[in-house]
Amino acid sequence: MVEAVQDAGVVVTGAGGGIGAALARRFAAEGARVVVNDLDAAKAKAVAEEIGAIAVPGDASAIVAEARDALGGTIDVYCANAGLPSAGSESADEKVWALAWDVNVMAHVRAAQELLPAWLERGSGRFVSTVSAAGLLTMIGAAPYSVTKHGAYAFAEWLSLTYRHRGVKVHAICPQGVRTDMLDATGSAGDLVLQPTAIEPEAVADALFAGIEEDRFLILPHPEVAGYYQVRATEPDRWLTNMNHIQQKWEATR
Repeated sequence: MVEAVQDAGVVVTGAGGGIGAALARRFAAEGARVVVNDLDAAKAKAVAEEIGAIAVPGDASAIVAEARDALGGTIDVYCANAGLPSAGSESADEKVWALAWDVNVMAHVRAAQELLPAWLERGSGRFVSTVSAAGLLTMIGAAPYSVTKHGAYAFAEWLSLTYRHRGVKVHAICPQGVRTDMLDATGSAGDLVLQPTAIEPEAVADALFAGIEEDRFLILPHPEVAGYYQVRATEPDRWLTNMNHIQQKWEATR
């Protein structure tokens, strides 16, 4: 058992399935008191009933107060997991860009606005951001998703560097392919880039809990992402050329 989460009040957004459901199950198994959030009320209720948690359905941007009340007044861990897999290029409709920004970035910002006053006052709190390797690297065929996941990572990074000396712990989870409905929604680009090394959602939860025990910010369920990230930072033209080769390969199959 991970002592840091025993009897903690935990909120997991987007927890009606996939990574969110796996996180909720793991927190419950570790002795936490869990709120399961999802836009789909039936899915949230099903997961909550399965693990002895509380369902608080609705928009992840607007459920912090209700979730706090459901947990008896205190949220110790907030998992900003809800996300939107927006495909498209620079030509995607502005509504697509706006919705991706709202769900993948601003929902995290709004949650932090609600959570931080109490966390800073008491000197503790844990913010878990499900980002994606696309937030460290990129994803072909998905400009809105890639750009906004970069934003989600940047916000998590900013929270950590700004408040870590005041007791706020932040974790950014950056997996590649995970066998969920979201992966299925990536279509042929996901089949090419993500499916070959896709992992189960439970492996993401395992990686997070290892990171919590080691007090690590960056959580990489696919360890090889660290090497890709290093090449991107130190040899950007080599990295871009390699990614362009993947882009061309994808285009040839369409």
